[in-house]
Amino acid sequence: MDTLEKLEILAEAARFDAACTSSGSDRGPRAGSLGATKAAGCCHTFTPDGRCVTLLKVLMSNACSYDCAYCVNRSSASCRRATFAPRELAELTVDFYKRNYKEGLFLSSGVLGTPDATSERMVSCLRTLREELRFNGYVHSKVIPGTSPELVDELGRLSDRLSVNLELPSERSLGTLCPNKTKSQVMTPMEQIFKTRAQEEEHLLAHGGRRLGGPARRALGAGPAATGIQTSATASPAGPSDALARTEAALSRGAGTSPLLTNGACLTTMPHSRVASRRRRFAPAGQSTQIIVGASPEDDNHILKLSSALYRRFGLKRVFFSAYVPMMEDAHLPDLQTPVPLRREHRLYQADWLMRYYGFAADELVTPETPWLDLDVDPKTAWALAHIEQFPVEVMDASLERLLRVPGLGPVGARRIVAARSRGRLDFDDLKAMHVTLGRARHFITCCGKRDAKSPLDAELIRRKVVGDAQEATYNRRRRELEGEQLRLF
Repeated sequence: MDTLEKLEILAEAARFDAACTSSGSDRGPRAGSLGATKAAGCCHTFTPDGRCVTLLKVLMSNACSYDCAYCVNRSSASCRRATFAPRELAELTVDFYKRNYKEGLFLSSGVLGTPDATSERMVSCLRTLREELRFNGYVHSKVIPGTSPELVDELGRLSDRLSVNLELPSERSLGTLCPNKTKSQVMTPMEQIFKTRAQEEEHLLAHGGRRLGGPARRALGAGPAATGIQTSATASPAGPSDALARTEAALSRGAGTSPLLTNGACLTTMPHSRVASRRRRFAPAGQSTQIIVGASPEDDNHILKLSSALYRRFGLKRVFFSAYVPMMEDAHLPDLQTPVPLRREHRLYQADWLMRYYGFAADELVTPETPWLDLDVDPKTAWALAHIEQFPVEVMDASLERLLRVPGLGPVGARRIVAARSRGRLDFDDLKAMHVTLGRARHFITCCGKRDAKSPLDAELIRRKVVGDAQEATYNRRRRELEGEQLRLF
């Protein structure tokens, strides 16, 4: 089997792994190396169904010894199998970069034998790519659950971002659909990545932000015998346990508060790194995970609470949601004729965004009594309609935090209102002149005590108006046409 034939099989096999996003890593050109990585701008290609493809997204192998019920590459599946040699994939990556086909590599794999055996092949590929072929571009690597700490550490020092796929939202579903995986196999590398990054941050701050080398780097666990969790007692005056405790305390504090950023752009529940990504050696772009939506019975309240907990506990950069595509027959899975829950996936992303950047809690968006997101309106509008007694909001005196809870008002529009009202009274024409989007916001605000003349006063009438406007939008008409279609790379 030649390289391009393998590529066709293994790129198609990787299409359900959702983690296409801006790189989050910043590294300039280096003499004698190929490529550079920017924290934003790595994503630039979009498929017709709205998914972003920016990297050479491929599996090392789709020959898997695990038998996960939902997976098209499971050991009992009847499909063509292929495996890249480490150098073969490294050279292919550089060749595609030179042809300007892509800017980086997204590397995952089926479990070829054991997690460690698979990870050793991935490490060998990345070492060839980085050290021999001098590739300096973006690399996102998937950590196979159950991989030894030593190999996770090596992957982290060769990759910009790491991710460990949680896959299913509960331990019960994981045990039912993934008999070869356990919760601890997934959580252990997540915790290792978090702790290693936290310790590296403290060491960099203690050394004036310099990259670490020599004894300091060895103290962080670099090298084949390290776990990425232990450090030398002499490496940092504060001590690694104190540093880790401070980081975890900051995350815990962020869970209960919504500190306003100094630029007034948005609210966030995530602490920001005090060290630039370009100064890090271990997973400078952080870690992420993926949750499959629709393969198991968990509701949206459960999923969003889990997502929120993962951000707090492991400092994740992103939780990706992947709508389950029924392709495998199994008694524990939805019927093959079940529609792909793309709209539910979309609503979960919107709710996740509100939790991370607007200060919403999971229980505000979906409660145990109403555990499913409204598929007809976005989560912010659904929340406002459920709490209509808090509206309308007066734009002349509402805080930035309250303005950000108005449906249709984003950080830019809210900031413009706060800046403009200090210079005089505002009406709806003034908001339009400032390019504040009023499509949904007009129903939930007043200007100097006056409502928009075309806005209804009843929550149900507002809902009908919002749903009708959304259905007529060009974007949503196109989404309905593509409902059920999935990304194909070939």
